[in-house]
Amino acid sequence: MEMIDRMERLIDSHAHLDDPRFDTDRREVIARAKEAGVKAIITVGCWDGERGFDGTLSVAASDECVFAAAGVHPHDAKDVSGTEPFDLLRRLAAEGRLVAIGETGLDYHYTHSPRDVQRDVFIRHIRLAREVGLPLIVHSREADQETIEILRGEGAEEAGGVIHCFSGGEKMAREALEMGLYLSFTGVVTFPKAEGVRAVLKGVPTERILVETDCPYLAPVPHRGRRCEPAHVVETARRIAELKGLSLDDIARITTLNAETIFGLAEDTEPRARIAYVIRNSLYLNITNRCTNYCAFCAKFRDYTVKGHYLKLEREPDFAEVLKAVGPEPERYDEVVFCGFGEPLIRLDLVKKVGMHLKRRGCRIRIDTDGLANLVHGRNVLPELMFVDCISVSLNAPDSETYQKLCKTPFGDRAYPAILWFLREAKKYIPKVVASVVAVPGLDVEAARKVAEEEIGVAFRVREYNEVG
Repeated sequence: MEMIDRMERLIDSHAHLDDPRFDTDRREVIARAKEAGVKAIITVGCWDGERGFDGTLSVAASDECVFAAAGVHPHDAKDVSGTEPFDLLRRLAAEGRLVAIGETGLDYHYTHSPRDVQRDVFIRHIRLAREVGLPLIVHSREADQETIEILRGEGAEEAGGVIHCFSGGEKMAREALEMGLYLSFTGVVTFPKAEGVRAVLKGVPTERILVETDCPYLAPVPHRGRRCEPAHVVETARRIAELKGLSLDDIARITTLNAETIFGLAEDTEPRARIAYVIRNSLYLNITNRCTNYCAFCAKFRDYTVKGHYLKLEREPDFAEVLKAVGPEPERYDEVVFCGFGEPLIRLDLVKKVGMHLKRRGCRIRIDTDGLANLVHGRNVLPELMFVDCISVSLNAPDSETYQKLCKTPFGDRAYPAILWFLREAKKYIPKVVASVVAVPGLDVEAARKVAEEEIGVAFRVREYNEVG
């Protein structure tokens, strides 16, 4: 376990640094990327009948922050004869010189190669990626359904991968995510007329997003009309942060972890659990992984990572360890939130001790809870929480029957009425009380809103539900 850090860096997950437009200043381009906060670049080589992938491999060998991927672009599928590019890709993969196979896929916008030839070459790439154990980088333009059908039919989920420069619709995004694929976004998200791409992006879990430049193409605002380069990925990340209601640091941390995971770039293969972690400018405290309930929608049953932070504790921290993780300046955060992958009020005594200490330091305190602490501890705990500025209670349903189905509570019929009482009672002691629900498909969110706002008289918040993860 370690202290939080504030310096997050980006990975440009798709660049073409071998492009002739970089011939005069390639070293300077890479240096500018590093200065801008880019820690790694995936340079993607497209098959050339004369040079193979030499240009891309040479660029990757020139700097330790550059990694190579290679494949036959759908535009060039017509130029493939025999097995030559695939034999070369197989050898390069065996030598450890590639982090991915591609880009490959379908492009029905230009159709520089016949569609049946594109499909055949695409299928061969998928089979090769599965054989050599590398992820795919997929190009798809105006070919949403066929791309998905081929990926699914060829078992692409076994290899994993990313659909780069994503421009497909919501249906394609959903089906790609269901296969475990990632979606990568370019400077297009900054273009004034790209409302469709931004609408899709808003619905994609941040844990499945990559950022890229596709340079020298698609320079983002404010660089439009000029040659794009890896340093510009910062502008794409900044716009995604705005759309997701997160900070640039958040998006950098999350997308970098995603890229490191998919391309095998992580330096530390054993993640270290966070006690204190930052999202936006709030400091979250992860003090237990124990829960009262066993909620069907809880993400920790898939992964203990939240917004790029790993939260599976080796053991529960004590008071001194929590304060060490908080660091010397907790006042700089907008709020301190007791919320990790567990129910914080199970550790009521620690919450009180840490919370009152930080309150004396001038911090604003919030607790995210399931609202069952009174049943857990056998008494009304709310008078003990008068140091809290805001409490957010997981209502999660409009009625007891639905709550039990979703949350699998050990308290049975007692649970939901106890939460309603907890919410009402909380208003006596805590300035701001919020009831929340996770927007599980099929849940009557408006009925839950009515319970919170009209029957109890507290604020109401809907939390995102990510079915895939």
